[in-house]
Amino acid sequence: MVTAQRILITGAAGRVGRALRPRMARPGRTLRLLDIAEIEPPASGEAVETVRASFTDPDAIDAACQGVDAVLHLGGLAGEAPWERIREINIDGTQRVLEAVRRQGVPRVVLASSIHAAGFRTRDDAVPVREEGAAAGAPAAELPADIAPRPDTFYGAGKAAVEALGALYRSRFGIDVTCLRIGAFRPRPLAPEDLAAWLSPDDAARLVEACLRAEPAGFRMLWGISRNTRRWWSLAEGEAIGYHPRDDAEDHLAALLECGSFGRADFDPAADRNFRVGANFCTMPLG
Repeated sequence: MVTAQRILITGAAGRVGRALRPRMARPGRTLRLLDIAEIEPPASGEAVETVRASFTDPDAIDAACQGVDAVLHLGGLAGEAPWERIREINIDGTQRVLEAVRRQGVPRVVLASSIHAAGFRTRDDAVPVREEGAAAGAPAAELPADIAPRPDTFYGAGKAAVEALGALYRSRFGIDVTCLRIGAFRPRPLAPEDLAAWLSPDDAARLVEACLRAEPAGFRMLWGISRNTRRWWSLAEGEAIGYHPRDDAEDHLAALLECGSFGRADFDPAADRNFRVGANFCTMPLG
């Protein structure tokens, strides 16, 4: 199995892109970094190519996809915004990326979706885990990674559209497509709901690497979360392609409590912020 050696990363100057850049460095691998924002110049010995452009520009993204083995599409609005902006950047922009992938014959693409594509899903939607198949410490019930969307915002609806586009381009053109429903990506958990939804930067890199190696080609939906003690999202789909997260938000529980912002009552599974996938996104104003 050969891992992609030239990878285009859109949104490379963003929070996730900056964190993944050093973690994805490999001997013999070149990262082609695309963003409209300034990209840090390569360090000594770092094999990167920088492209200052927007992925929404058809000519620019077409050129950026030339000669790459895979595309990691992280670019886009990272939170709630007016519908017109979500449509223009997150939906139409992703379609332009996929069109460039198709035209340039790129065999594999990883699309950044979000847990907010399924934000109104709740613990009641989780599927009981059979006792004989459950690992030690596994949750009693898990939400399947391919559960149908139920977005919580325009942002979430845009990500659901991204997933649908990925499925279309897989079915029509045979491109290997993985959609990552990314949770609370940050260096450490900062809110009560993060104890379930946290994705550490190191585990994010492990997840992307698993997607770049996955065989056979297909269409996949995966939760982008770490191996959190309080998770209620399934990791089975990721484990099937070799994603084995190591980090656990529970290791940061003491620090959360010590900061004084939260008490143990905030970790009640029945509280809305812990009962719904989208937590507080489910009550924020649209747009």
